[in-house]
Amino acid sequence: MSNNTPMTSRERMDAAMRPRSGRLPDRVPVMCQLALGHYFLHAGDSVEIWHDSQAFAEALVTLQRRYRFDGILVNLPGRDPAWRRQVQSVEEGDTGRLITWRHGRRTIVPPDDNPHMHGADGRAVTARLEDVDPDRLFYIEPHDLAGVTYPTTWGWAEEPAIPGPGFFPPWHRDTLRQVRAAAPDVSVHGEVFSPFSQLMELVGYTSVLGALILDPGKVIACLERLTDGAVLLARGHFEAGADAVLISSAFAGAGFLSPDHYRRFVLPFERRIVEQIAEAAPGKPIYTHTCGAIGDRLELMEQTDTHGIDTLDPPPLGTVDLADAKRRLGCRLFIKGNVDPVNTVLLSTPEPCYEDACARVEIAKPGGGYILSTACSVPPHAPPENILALARAAEARGHYR
Repeated sequence: MSNNTPMTSRERMDAAMRPRSGRLPDRVPVMCQLALGHYFLHAGDSVEIWHDSQAFAEALVTLQRRYRFDGILVNLPGRDPAWRRQVQSVEEGDTGRLITWRHGRRTIVPPDDNPHMHGADGRAVTARLEDVDPDRLFYIEPHDLAGVTYPTTWGWAEEPAIPGPGFFPPWHRDTLRQVRAAAPDVSVHGEVFSPFSQLMELVGYTSVLGALILDPGKVIACLERLTDGAVLLARGHFEAGADAVLISSAFAGAGFLSPDHYRRFVLPFERRIVEQIAEAAPGKPIYTHTCGAIGDRLELMEQTDTHGIDTLDPPPLGTVDLADAKRRLGCRLFIKGNVDPVNTVLLSTPEPCYEDACARVEIAKPGGGYILSTACSVPPHAPPENILALARAAEARGHYR
């Protein structure tokens, strides 16, 4: 059933994320995830945006309005309001600003990329899989100000967080709450990392991929515990006002995992997340972000009971043909993405971006359930006029009659 009445961005996204309802939005919505470096370059001070809840919330809303997006992904947790008291010095360096903290650790803040936390000795803080006790795991937050820690500590806390209902600090959802208040008519999404992604961030890619063969029992025990934390975090996002939650599962494509390993180490845990969130927040959309080569596993991803699939990287970045994905998934799930963020949005010019976005719309619009987006994150140095071309395409060619 078509809808000719103009919708708010929030209403438009909601209709697009529920293709089974038969209710079409007024037009195809557009929502891209921007690389954090893009916010640093185009929406304010990089140190403030990374470290301060309010600064990041303002950056999110500023660029949503500039690019006429229908949705905002809040992809950093809220920050400890007292973070400035921990700063010992801020210096300009060859690769960005160097923050030295009172406890001796250091953060390098590039002008166009994610900051990196290092120990007092200058090395990145890492854990070894053989030293990890699954019973001490609950959730690994790669973007905490203190970096990845094991057992998890928040910010500058001296004691590890205790797994269970009080694990996440009260300020953890401050950014999401602030965005919700500032953009009441925009679709606001929270993010949780999949258990497999969390483990990869904690101990490193090589260790985890080797352990899939050498110690699969240890991997599964870790994934079981990390699922519990992801469920609690996602429920909290909905309580804070999120319209949808994204499960970030970047390492589940064919570049990392075979279909058989996907079935064993990803599918059951992501399905449990979706099922348990649905019990606490019935009817709320939960969707999955997986980069790269996923053309061979769209139906496997559907078996997680996810409501939508994000990125759909086209060749040469990935293996998804949009028309093929639309045929295979129909209107059972919504799909989001397929515009090449590198060759089209970063390296091209506005008119080719517009034409490519129009082509995506024409392919995936029929029957609803499509959100126009770059496949993965918009690169830091993508020209703003190229990004705006997506909204122009959705507004010109995306209407349902």
